[in-house]
Amino acid sequence: MPPRIHVPELEELDTLLRVPESEAVRLRRVLRLAIGDVVSVFDGCGRECLARIERLSARDLVIRPYQVIESVPEPGVALTVAVALLKGRKFDDVVRDVTMVGAVAVQPLTTARTEGRTRDIHRWKRIAVSSATQCRRAVVPEIRPVQTFAALLERASSDERLLLAEPGASKSDSGDVQALDAQPLPATAILAVGPEGGWSPEEVTLASSSGFRLLTFGRLTMRADAVVIRAVSVLQYIWGDL
Repeated sequence: MPPRIHVPELEELDTLLRVPESEAVRLRRVLRLAIGDVVSVFDGCGRECLARIERLSARDLVIRPYQVIESVPEPGVALTVAVALLKGRKFDDVVRDVTMVGAVAVQPLTTARTEGRTRDIHRWKRIAVSSATQCRRAVVPEIRPVQTFAALLERASSDERLLLAEPGASKSDSGDVQALDAQPLPATAILAVGPEGGWSPEEVTLASSSGFRLLTFGRLTMRADAVVIRAVSVLQYIWGDL
């Protein structure tokens, strides 16, 4: 498989295209490519082409796309993952992992118990691009600006709205994820995941009244960053996207 490059400004075939300086440095110094070598170029929106290197210098890379190739199919359900900000660099891992499993958007949240303070959207965008490049996905998920949980509830319009509740939530308030198997397949969905301290009772009540289905994923309490990838993977299995 040829090395991959993310170029948002991917144009028509047989047109010379200058790629970002960071990619030129990587391809020349790390991968040691040369003029005439073939790379794969994707725009982050689903389009991917083979391209040949025409010019390559220390900080300049010019390619010529010459053939459209079929990209890896996207999941059938367009899933937005809304996650509370986490301490340290844990949110970096969330962005990397949900990109690899096919989320179409990542929505960072502030909640009643949020402790994380990192809000480096540009860093998260770079991580999403790197993750998509590595896993050969042609779509880079949208990394949205941080918003409050209340704003998310007010604006959410997905066909299926899910809130991941803690294992201690009562059965009267939450349902088993297997119940989704009997529901019609949604075109769009949103999954909200809380912070290290969990959702406040008021947030759970507000989410329920706003049309969110409360779900639990097993009896174990997992790290906030780890539970995200587990929840998304289970949902994709139920929706037939694995």
